[in-house]
Amino acid sequence: MSSEPASPFTNRKAGEAFLVDPPGDRQGPGLLVLHSWWGLNPWLRDFCRRLAAEGYTVLAPDMFDGVQPITEAEGEAVLAGVDPDELSGLVMSSAHTLRAVSADSSKPIGVVGFSMGASLGLWLSARLTREIAAVVAFYGTQSIDFDHATAVYQGHFAEDDHIVSEEDRVVTESFIRLGGQATDFHLYPDTGHWFFEEGDNYDSEAAELAWDRMTTFLEKNLAGAHS
Repeated sequence: MSSEPASPFTNRKAGEAFLVDPPGDRQGPGLLVLHSWWGLNPWLRDFCRRLAAEGYTVLAPDMFDGVQPITEAEGEAVLAGVDPDELSGLVMSSAHTLRAVSADSSKPIGVVGFSMGASLGLWLSARLTREIAAVVAFYGTQSIDFDHATAVYQGHFAEDDHIVSEEDRVVTESFIRLGGQATDFHLYPDTGHWFFEEGDNYDSEAAELAWDRMTTFLEKNLAGAHS
């Protein structure tokens, strides 16, 4: 199993990613993981390893060039300093790279994103319409046109979210459904933003339930598509 940083593959000077394959000498269906504004931190790397153990080839691009904010204020500041065009280009090139190293480069990949990463994953599925088969969004939203997307979507949202409002969530699901795509959205009572990730808002019960739902969804809509 490889868990070394991938070679630079973007036009950014420090464009790197964390790449991990399933156990054994093989590749699996491609799964792109997009971090929140906490960066490509140890928790996210462990999350990628867990997904790889489920049978996926997982790639997580470092969208913050190694910076790992500690506070919300730091995360917001780092995100504000990232060039949006450069960020979108990195996400798209990461998707192309992942397809090339997955078990079948002709098959679509899946995306799992957190907060800002979820928003980027939703955006990506509407741009690479034939290359993305499934999107799992943790407390991230988008109000864009999904008319040409071919992915199916699962969302995990906190009931008491100080960043994503109920309106944001409803609008996102509405845009996806207007595009004719299937949604599987879940709201977790008594949880806050980042309830799935390590930190003050972590909720073990909600996180375990979300993990089970996510892996079942990916098995049905991504791993099954590669069989």
